[in-house]
Amino acid sequence: MSIQAAAERVAAQILATDFVEVYAHHDADGIAAAAILCQAMLRAGRRFRLRVRQSIGTEDIVHPESTLLCDFGAGLADLPGTVMIVDHHVPHFEGPFHVNPRLAGIDGEQDLTASGTAYLVAQEMGDNRDLAGLALLGVFGDGQRFSGMNLEILNEGIANGFIVPERGFALPGASVREALGTAVTPYIPGVSGNAATITRILEQAAGEEAVATDLLLSLLVLEAGEETAPSVFSRLYGGRYRLEREVIDDARTLAAVIDGCGQQGRGGLAAAVCLRSPDLVAEAEEVAAAYRARVLAAVMAAERVEETGRIYRVADAGAASGVADCLANDVRQAAPVAVVAENGACWQISARCPPGVDLDLEALLRRLAAETGGSGGGHRSRAGARIPLDRIDEFEAGFLRGIAA
Repeated sequence: MSIQAAAERVAAQILATDFVEVYAHHDADGIAAAAILCQAMLRAGRRFRLRVRQSIGTEDIVHPESTLLCDFGAGLADLPGTVMIVDHHVPHFEGPFHVNPRLAGIDGEQDLTASGTAYLVAQEMGDNRDLAGLALLGVFGDGQRFSGMNLEILNEGIANGFIVPERGFALPGASVREALGTAVTPYIPGVSGNAATITRILEQAAGEEAVATDLLLSLLVLEAGEETAPSVFSRLYGGRYRLEREVIDDARTLAAVIDGCGQQGRGGLAAAVCLRSPDLVAEAEEVAAAYRARVLAAVMAAERVEETGRIYRVADAGAASGVADCLANDVRQAAPVAVVAENGACWQISARCPPGVDLDLEALLRRLAAETGGSGGGHRSRAGARIPLDRIDEFEAGFLRGIAA
């Protein structure tokens, strides 16, 4: 089935449902996906309740025929067949109301996000073209690229005047100082969170009226630690997108704010910002900045489990995913890395492939989790798992064997 046909089917099911229970994954992509569909439901006169969660399970589904899952659920083969799913993760669910780029032969790893998929569904529910800007949040949040259908949505938003392309300093933040002080996308070893270094750089790059961008970029290259991945520098300057209809008009900054709020357990606040509540912007920015500072602190405190530097432990489970992104994408790595953190009665694992490394982490973590009494899944290059406390040594040994094979 084509993705357009799947989107039409899910849209029809949503519109045929009097009250929709919406669950969203707690990152930028999941919250943006849910916000797009909730906005479309509001305009169509449908009622809903939105809840943002870190994970979802079969036990959470009370009324499957009226439940809509955004950016998770595809990996759960045992969900009731009438659940509606808008996702881009590796699919194991086989119900009829499942729209997922991977089921249509589209690369859900790089070419279409959950929020982009939600945008396609929303277009089948009415004229919701002004929501194209929210579809960009998943691209930035999940580290995808503007190609395939992501590019089509971007171009449509530009053509309709809802997205304005620009170029400039690409780190999210209300100011350059804040952007560098809380830089985790990308993380700049030796600079991110280093107040003294940032002050010195800004003093040297100060122009008469504003920071001299060319000089700033040169100073960042010079100050970055030797372990900095080359890809970091290419992400400091480039395409920016102004969103004409959103309450935070820079797409990268909006993605960082939504992701930070979601990761901090403030998913409702994040959703309200996506639903264009201007009075909540300042609070959301403060919460998101606190999350980025939390990730930086966890990166600095991360401890290697073994000499190869492939497995790290952190004390803050809520920052583990962000730490994994930093260590895999922004620090020189030759193989996948895993970040593990104790989280209640289990270990939480976030694994990532660095740029240029191709290994199916979704399959590896799903298998290892099953072998150790837990659960796992995700994307080919970004996956996660939860396993019992007493099985961590077994899991870590299996992970090292898996990435060495």
